[in-house]
Amino acid sequence: MSQSSIQDTMDAMVKELNQHSYNYYVLAMPTIADYEFDKKLEELSRLEKEHPEFADPDSPTLKVGGDITKNFVTVKHKWPMLSLGNTYNEQDLRDFDERIKKSIGENFEYVCELKFDGLSISLTYENNNLSRAVTRGDGTKGDDVTSNVKTISNIPHHLKKADAPPLFEIRGEILMHRAAFERLNKEREELGELSYANPRNFASGTIKMQDPKEVAKRPLDAFFYSWNTEKEYFKTHWESLEALKKWGFHVSQDTKLSSNIEEVLEFIHYWEQQRFKLTYDIDGIVIKVNSFSQQQELGFTAKSPRWAISYKYKAAEVETVLERVSYQVGRTGAVTPVANLKPVLLAGTTVKRATLHNANEIERLDLHVGDTVMVEKGGEIIPKIMNVNLDKRAPGAKRVIYPTECPECGTALIRNEGEVAFYCPNDEACPPQIVGKIQHFISRKAMNIDGLGDETIESFYQRGLVKHISDLYILKDKAEELKNIERFGERSIENMLKGIELSKEMPFEKVLFGLGIRYVGETVARKLAIGTKNIDNLIAASAEELTAIDEIGQRIAESIIEYFSNPAHTDQINLLKSYGLQFEAINTVITLQSDKLTGKTFVISGVFENHSREELKEIIESNGGKILSSISAKLNYLVAGDNMGPSKLEKAQKLNIPLISEEDLLELLK
Repeated sequence: MSQSSIQDTMDAMVKELNQHSYNYYVLAMPTIADYEFDKKLEELSRLEKEHPEFADPDSPTLKVGGDITKNFVTVKHKWPMLSLGNTYNEQDLRDFDERIKKSIGENFEYVCELKFDGLSISLTYENNNLSRAVTRGDGTKGDDVTSNVKTISNIPHHLKKADAPPLFEIRGEILMHRAAFERLNKEREELGELSYANPRNFASGTIKMQDPKEVAKRPLDAFFYSWNTEKEYFKTHWESLEALKKWGFHVSQDTKLSSNIEEVLEFIHYWEQQRFKLTYDIDGIVIKVNSFSQQQELGFTAKSPRWAISYKYKAAEVETVLERVSYQVGRTGAVTPVANLKPVLLAGTTVKRATLHNANEIERLDLHVGDTVMVEKGGEIIPKIMNVNLDKRAPGAKRVIYPTECPECGTALIRNEGEVAFYCPNDEACPPQIVGKIQHFISRKAMNIDGLGDETIESFYQRGLVKHISDLYILKDKAEELKNIERFGERSIENMLKGIELSKEMPFEKVLFGLGIRYVGETVARKLAIGTKNIDNLIAASAEELTAIDEIGQRIAESIIEYFSNPAHTDQINLLKSYGLQFEAINTVITLQSDKLTGKTFVISGVFENHSREELKEIIESNGGKILSSISAKLNYLVAGDNMGPSKLEKAQKLNIPLISEEDLLELLK
């Protein structure tokens, strides 16, 4: 293959994989299987190593996150990130317009922009390379979150063929699209985690995570809308936006150049209704004077520019009647209350249901059946009950009481200390839990079984074809029964059985995640697979041994032990073993760099400044050392970082085991 064809191939792969990432993470509409995507990514990574001269600075292989950030460094903004004056009143906009006219006359234009409901960010580019990303903070200084921001797929690390100045800052907003928010929030709820109230909070929480590798797994997007540099490059704000688009920045297409305040108001009225059709949240419109020289003439107040203002939309709300409260049981047994409302038009859609989150919310609102309630749809994706109109409460109205028994199977609900959700513990006989677990097992992120979908699993369960995950692997013996299912022809059956057979090749970590153990998400499953090597070790592991594994806390350890203490679960695993599923981690061949640590044993605990725990483990093993899962008299060294568990420290001190830092470890290799 010629050099030019290699470069063309690599460029095409970058473009294709970036589009697949956008389809999957942002639009939540994947057009390729995970396995196929991973294989293409591996191939691109291989080509980049063989031909580094053709590697794209914005390759998807680079946007997977770096080392853990122990503390975010505070950075002073070169140009302060001032806030805008806000108004909810059209007359205030007309008054703003009059003040502009008195200062600079009648000859000026406005630029109208969507006001994104996200996290403000400032990016610095030096010689076309992204050098720093800083949060707004207090407007004067913010946190350096460069490693996290570099994982966002549509933020360029390098500007290609750009006639940009050698040093400039660009301002924008990081956000999460609604489809991605709903998917991730649902996953959090299923794992028993607290859900986020809205996409803005989720995006903000993600950017402040310490591990960029975890940030990379959460789909964020960014829009940019202004820039700063030492000297004037453009005469108008509109020209600068066009340049930013050309340089590869994500600039909203829904921006308008307006010649007067009436056109501005038309834009505001249009988006007041159309905003609900966007895939992300906006909470208003920003209006800016277009000319940079006129902006300078208008100047600033102590807090905000005189040449810009934001018009904020009021959260859409309406009054309706609470008809009843129903309860949904998820695959992990969490029981979620849902308000069923008298249908009412809100923000362009008919609302019949609203979230109640948990029992605490019912108690806070003091809900009674038949209450007149105020429902809001602002930053919330799902409508939320804000309050009750007590003046309209009917005499003798029946108070809503959260159930003590599972609404699906009648089992007594439990609530663990420190948690907000109630759970049904009957996971082996509660219908929605059974169906949910099987649906989770076949999902893309778990076993990724082609030819099976949620509706098919529901149908199979109703017909008695599957009652457990293991039943999927004996469907091949029920071919005649399958043929009797409507719209399920021979080709469909063949594809499904092929997909089930191929799933036997999925690695241990995917099988473990697919089991649906509470609190065991993708990352935890991977850590457990690496840390325990096989299912038998995992089943036999004590809480102490489990918490010695990277990122495994006490709550996760207790959940794992509780899961495997149920004979029904171990029976299922034995069946899956007999059907050929993978329950052992693939051993990674370690190339020895030296034998300086041969015969020495180590436990790694805490967070480190310069290396991740996995990197320290690799350093130790590649120099002949051995990693132990727990502290005992056999241990030679405890490699201690920040936030190390106090019980580990206490035990190590009792046994007189030397505590060493990551720097001390590297000294041992000299």
